Amino acid sequence: MKNFLLTTIALNFLASTSFAFNNPVTIQDQGSFFAGGKMIQTPGVANFSEPRNPAGQTLHGDSAYVFYQIPVNARKIPLIFLHGYGQSGKSWETTPDGRDGFQNIFLERRFKVYIVDQPRRGRAGNSTTGTTINPTTMDQLWATNFRISDFQNNLFPGVQFPEGDYARDQFFKQMTPDTGSYDNKVITDSMSALFGTIGDGILITHSAGGDPGWMTAMQNSNVRAVVAYEPGGGFAFPIGEEPAEMESSSPFGNLKPNVYSVEQFERLTKIPIILYFGDNIPSGDKPLERWELDNWRVRLNMARLFVDAVNRHGGNATLIHLPEVGIYGNDHFLFADRNNVELADLLSDWLRENQLD
Repeated sequence: MKNFLLTTIALNFLASTSFAFNNPVTIQDQGSFFAGGKMIQTPGVANFSEPRNPAGQTLHGDSAYVFYQIPVNARKIPLIFLHGYGQSGKSWETTPDGRDGFQNIFLERRFKVYIVDQPRRGRAGNSTTGTTINPTTMDQLWATNFRISDFQNNLFPGVQFPEGDYARDQFFKQMTPDTGSYDNKVITDSMSALFGTIGDGILITHSAGGDPGWMTAMQNSNVRAVVAYEPGGGFAFPIGEEPAEMESSSPFGNLKPNVYSVEQFERLTKIPIILYFGDNIPSGDKPLERWELDNWRVRLNMARLFVDAVNRHGGNATLIHLPEVGIYGNDHFLFADRNNVELADLLSDWLRENQLD
């Protein structure tokens, strides 16, 4: 689609929400496509008299789904957003209470925006491996682990999560299951294929998307920078310099470093990297009684070691723990919190400082 105007539509049936865009944006082009993946085939010969017999037939799966928008007078380097575990590209879209998410905020700032559903999730659900999806009641587990509220639905102190029952309901509804086994390599290969298609871009990851984010940057030189919001899936280290496994009281287990050759690891030193972590994360080296806090204590500690390793090898990595710079109350979904424009401003400043805007 070419040169059409996206504007805010006033909807009055939900008085508790506001609606994006905050500023009208003229979109020059938008569309969607799949990146990466593979085809598998069942042995045998296809028989059209038995169309439901899989023998001889093929399946295309394990691709990433990519939705993109390009504003008029766009900046040169696009932003590519990769979500975390239990999520889809919805993470980056309209916030649970109806405000502009990073998708719209950065479109308004003239960035080309690519929103990814990773393979075996969301709109990229066609998987080449099977799994069993059970309707398991775990809203409180996620809300607690994401430092939004505890098992009694009490909000974390000063949390910036959007207020009201509507926002909480919308947030829980955006959780989505895997349709196949979770595999970082499958995600990485699809992301590398995406960068192979569009060329240079800035990769912005969240949570479990952090691990395939590092892997993609090591695999594809079109990744010009990595921005990681509370990366939690794993951290890369050069062989011989990896820290010990970090003990955690979290039900998600201990955190092990991921080890790569020095040559692979040093590809991360060729690009600027920044990591952001929110509030209510304790310090220290010992496991805590509260697993939901301990889970992020461990990840923040290893993130600091990762940044040190990148910089020790001559890289340009920065970690921002928001309370240390006077920004308080952010949960695990900090880019959708009530102060997400302030966080977008931080990112815009960093992109400008690194000549990426």
